[in-house]
Amino acid sequence: MSGALNASRQPISPKALKQYGSWAVVTGASDGIGKAFAHELCKRGFNIVLVARREPLLMQLALELEKQYGRLVSVVKADLVEPGATEHLLQVTQDLDVGLLVSAAGFGTSGHFIASDLRNEKDMLAVNCTSSMSLSWHFARRFVARGGGGIVLFSSVVAFQGNAHSAHYAATKAYIQSLAEGLHLELKPKGVQVLACAPGPVHTGFAARAGMQMGKALQPEVIAQQSMAALGKQITVRPGWLSKLLGWSLSTLPRWGRLQLMSQIMKGMSKNA
Repeated sequence: MSGALNASRQPISPKALKQYGSWAVVTGASDGIGKAFAHELCKRGFNIVLVARREPLLMQLALELEKQYGRLVSVVKADLVEPGATEHLLQVTQDLDVGLLVSAAGFGTSGHFIASDLRNEKDMLAVNCTSSMSLSWHFARRFVARGGGGIVLFSSVVAFQGNAHSAHYAATKAYIQSLAEGLHLELKPKGVQVLACAPGPVHTGFAARAGMQMGKALQPEVIAQQSMAALGKQITVRPGWLSKLLGWSLSTLPRWGRLQLMSQIMKGMSKNA
């Protein structure tokens, strides 16, 4: 798909063009945070590669982005659990000046670990961890070769300690948090910026799939805006007041205290506790 540049929209800035190129790849783009990032990046002048399983939603979003922002949009239907999905994405984008990866695909589970569906837990591990690691490895090498780039990975407020009632999900996010922190230091001297985004509850389809009930939650647009503002300036961004409050208050507790407090919070949010 493609669309002519809308004269009412500002083109990407020369500084951003040099750092990130003209194209961004967004996984999990069909809804929620990924969709919000697609809009935010188009506002900033990027062309977008949308990646998700649900092709009809991607096609609808592509038309919306082209009409609203006049950007070029490419749609890639891919289930990142499946073998070969990453290689397919790399092949599709090999001729594009991609310098920004937003790895927003992922999902969660909640409730008692031994009562969960093992296949579902393995799929979560594959999407949240394995695919994010694989995409980061491939695109980081590509960004180093082009002399600049950026990677946004999705951690969570539950990533900083274990959590009963979301034990495995929290573990996948701890992996991402640690990966992002290490890559930030490794890749910064090579011109590649890496950011861990650690939000609290967000109004997306995540809660329904995870079996959770959200109270006060952020809009995904806030996540996208604050993450892009933090990219290149911070190692970890905690969008919204709740995630900042939790981060500050939990930092004063020993790890066992954080475990107890966050586990109680997750128990209250889980429909399956």
